[in-house]
Formats: sequence, structure tokens, C-alpha cells
Amino acid sequence: MPGSSSSHHVSRRAALALGLGAAASVTLPGPRAAAAASAVGGERLGRSGVQVASGAPRLPKLAAKAWLVADHDSGDVLASYAAHRALPPASTLKMLFADTVLPKFGRASVHRVTAADLAGIPYGSSLVGVQAGTSYTVEQLWQGVFLRSGNDAVHVLASMNGGVGETVRQMQARAKDLQANDTHVVSPDGFDHKGQVSSAYDLTLFARAGLKNDDFRGYCATKTADFPAGGKKTFQIQNTDRLLTGQGVASYRGLIGVKNGYTSHAGNTFTGAATRGGRTLLVTVMHPASGYEAVYRETAALLDWGFAAAGKADPVGTLVTPLSEQPKGAAAAKPRAGAAGAGAAGAPVAASATSHTDDWAFGGSAAVAVLAGGGLLALRRRERPGGRRRRQG
Repeated sequence: MPGSSSSHHVSRRAALALGLGAAASVTLPGPRAAAAASAVGGERLGRSGVQVASGAPRLPKLAAKAWLVADHDSGDVLASYAAHRALPPASTLKMLFADTVLPKFGRASVHRVTAADLAGIPYGSSLVGVQAGTSYTVEQLWQGVFLRSGNDAVHVLASMNGGVGETVRQMQARAKDLQANDTHVVSPDGFDHKGQVSSAYDLTLFARAGLKNDDFRGYCATKTADFPAGGKKTFQIQNTDRLLTGQGVASYRGLIGVKNGYTSHAGNTFTGAATRGGRTLLVTVMHPASGYEAVYRETAALLDWGFAAAGKADPVGTLVTPLSEQPKGAAAAKPRAGAAGAGAAGAPVAASATSHTDDWAFGGSAAVAVLAGGGLLALRRRERPGGRRRRQG
């Protein structure tokens, strides 16, 4: 009948229009947008470019490939640049090593070093001077790690901890617990190993976690120590953190650590913590363009900015809480008020969860597009007739 035929024709037109409208309204997120949306600590930390609240003091001029300023106590990220960019960490990775292994041995325990303990140290490593056949306290070994960034001391402690391979496994598990998903551990010493990377965000997490341990905090704040030289002899070692000692650059008032690093491949990296006026800030700077002192100058400038910005800069993200410290059900927690673009404080966004989030972001939009596109295709088919280098520091 004409009436039924006309009605059927309108229905198909409506369906066609609906399909076109649905398809036109769908915007599938690109890889960069999806990555930013699922970034640990908040969406803004996954963006490219400098992230800072409007109205905050002017940031200093910086040349680093990545940096981050955060409040130690609240976890608020005050400003950042390429926070999740994966870069070689150099010896700043030793913060994760210490956070993982340091609690396992009493500082007064004594270990007699063997040749096997010192096997496998990369050529060109920074060394504190550990000797096979000499006994060291655990405290002395950690002084070698923190003050001189000694890879020999790292390998001895790793050997005591079950070996390098086991220590790497534990460090990677600790990184996962901290939600440091940008970090891939190949060796506990932070030396240039293929595939070994971290980020400004992750290194800041390591520092924040480590500073909860009194021994960690004490070691990274120590300027000098006497180290065994065999027999009853000792020699003095000095911390290579120039903002702490004032060697080459002005020491930073209120600095409490934590770790510097250098390799010819990674360049200079540094995570520093300082306290002024009852506020403690964390700053990580990775790979300034040139100059051995640049990493310290940029860190000092960012610390100055952070203290000046107190109460004037809304957070652009947050340092998340380790998964092991979260109460049950924390994954459903809402973001803290004022954490602009931040995810839930401490909400777990582990690698697997991030992957699922991306799948949902893509899948939900794709499903609408497929439904719309599928309906349009079906209509068209029905209408179609037929068919020597500088040592690591």
C-alpha cells in the first residue's frame, strides 16, 4: 500500500540520518589523548608541554628534557614538564634500589666481601673502593651507595640480597607497587643498560617513598664518611650531591638529599628534597641540554619557585599512594578537591589497569561508531540492486 510504503521510506531515512549523526558525533581518542587520560597521577601529567596553574609565579628558564615539582607531604604536583617521559635514569635509580633492599639488613651487620660479590660490575662504573677479602658493615656499604654512587657497593648488597637477578625482580615489583609504571629495571646500579628507563614522575615517587625510612634519609643527607681501606685503615668519602656539599655550585639551604646521577648516555639526572618554613618539596630534573652543574642549578631554581608558589599554584596532578598502602576499595575513590586534572589520590592505575582503561575509552566510542556505521552499511546494501667516558655519578 502507498501509505505503508511511504511510512517505510521515512523510517529508513530516519534510520539513515540517525546513523550518519551518530557516526559524525563520535570522536575516537588518538594514542596521545588516551595516554594522557590514563596517566598515573592525573590527566595533565600525561600531556606534552609545561603544566602549571594559571596565576602561579613565572617558572624559571629550563633546558631539561623532563622535570617535576611536588609537595612531599600532600603529594600535590605543582608543575611539571614531560612528567611521564621515559628516559635513562642513571644512578637516580639507586633510590629504588635502596627503597627495596635497605630495610632488609641491619646497619650494624657485617659482611666479608668475596670476588663473586663484585662480579659483573659494568666497565666505567663509579666505584667507592670495595675490596674482596675486606669486611664492611651494612652502614658502610650504604654510605658507599649514597655518597659515592658506588656500583661496587650496590653489587655487594645485591649479592647479599640473593643476587642481581633477584634484586632486579624485587625492584620491578616495588616499582609496580609504587605505581611507577614508566620504569623498567635491568640492573640495580642504574648504569647504561639497554631498555633501562624511568621518568621524572617515577623518580619522585622513589624519593618520596625512600624518605619515609630514617636510614635512607640519614644516608642521603650525609656529606662525608670514613670508609674502610683494608686492615685498620680508612679514607674519607664525600657525597657527590653538589647541592648538599656546595662543590662547584652553591649549596641549597634546607636540602635533605636525595640522589644524583650521570652517565654519558643518560646525561645528568637529579632528584632533590628540601625543607623551608615547614614545607618539604621534591624536585626531579632529567637531562639538561649541557653542563655538569646545570642539573643542580635547574633543581635549585625549581625549588625556589616551588617555595614561592606555596598557596598560589593549584596542583596539576598528584603523587599517588603505593598500592600496598591503600585501603580496600581505594580504586573507587574520588579525586581530591582542588587536584586539577588529578586522578584519585592513590587510586591504583597499574599497567594492566591503564591498558584496560584505554581499551574502554576506545571500545566505547568504537562500539557506537560500529553500530552507526553498521546500520548505514546495512541500509545501503538493502538499497543496492544485486550484488672514555666520564664515570657514572
